[in-house]
Amino acid sequence: MKATRIVQKILANYEADCPGVKANLCRILMHGKLGGTGRLIILPVDQGFEHGPARSFAANPPAYDPHYHFQLAIDAGLNAYAAPLAMLEAGADTFAGQIPLILKANSANSLIPAEAPRDQAITASVDDALRLGASAIGFTIYPGSSQGLEMFEEISAMREEAAAKGIATVIWSYPRGEALDAAGETAVDIAAYAAQIAALLGAHVIKIKLSTDHLSLPAARKVYEAEGIDIATQAARVRHCMQAALGGRRLVVFSGGSKKGIEGVFDDARAIRDGGGNGSIIGRNTFQRPRKEALAMLARLVEIYRGKA
Repeated sequence: MKATRIVQKILANYEADCPGVKANLCRILMHGKLGGTGRLIILPVDQGFEHGPARSFAANPPAYDPHYHFQLAIDAGLNAYAAPLAMLEAGADTFAGQIPLILKANSANSLIPAEAPRDQAITASVDDALRLGASAIGFTIYPGSSQGLEMFEEISAMREEAAAKGIATVIWSYPRGEALDAAGETAVDIAAYAAQIAALLGAHVIKIKLSTDHLSLPAARKVYEAEGIDIATQAARVRHCMQAALGGRRLVVFSGGSKKGIEGVFDDARAIRDGGGNGSIIGRNTFQRPRKEALAMLARLVEIYRGKA
C-alpha cells in the first residue's frame, strides 16, 4: 500500500512521531473508500457504556451484537472502527486485520449522579490496544469539568506510553462540566478551545462536536468581535476549529451526535468538507438505522467527502 501525496503531506505534520505511530495513522488514512483522500469516516460504538444498551441499540436490535458493527464498518468501507475493550475483544479474531481499530480507553455511564463532576474511568490500556492489533487508543476529556485537569494528566501519560509503543492517540474533546451551561457546551469559542487543548495534549486525531454561533466566554467574545472572526455559517465555524488544531496540522473529525434526519447528516458533512475538516465520526446516526439504510447513508457521505454530492 503506497501512501498518496495527500496522506504523505498529512503525516509530515507529525514531526516528532516515530515510524510506528505514522504507520498506524497511515493505515487509518489509507483504508476504505476514502483511503488516500485525507478524509475520514469512523464508526464509534461506545454508546452502550455511555447511555445504556436499550437507548443505544433497541432502535436496531441486530446492533446489540458486536460483530454487527465490525461488519457494518467493513462493508461500508470506513476508515476505522472505535469501541471499548470488550466490544473489540468480541470480534477481534473474526475480523482481525480487516479494518483499523481504535480502542476507547476510558468511559463514563448515565447512572452517575447528575450532581457529580463530569469524569470518566480508565477502562483499558495501551497493552490492550497492542494485543488487539489496534491502530490507536481513544480517550475522552471534559474541558470545563473540575476533574478536567486530572483527565489531562491521565491522557498525557497514556499518550506518552502509546507513542513509545507506536500507537496513535485520538482524543474526544467534549466541553462539559460545572463551568459550562448547555449553550456553552457547543459554543464556537468553546469548541475551538477544546480542539486546541486536545492538540496541545498531543492528540494525533481530535474529535469535537460541531458548534453553534454562540459565544460563551465574555473575554473571548471581545476578541471575536474585534477581530471579525467569521462564525456565521457551520463551514466557517469548522474552518475556525481547524485553525485551533495547530493551524490545521492535526486531523479533526466531528461527531454526529444523537440521531437526526438523514438530510441533516448530509448537511453536516458538507459543512465539514467545505470548512476543511477531515471528516465524521458517526455512531448513533449510523447503527440506529436499519443496515441497508445505514449503508446507503454512508455511501452518500463518501460521495459528499469526495466532492461528488
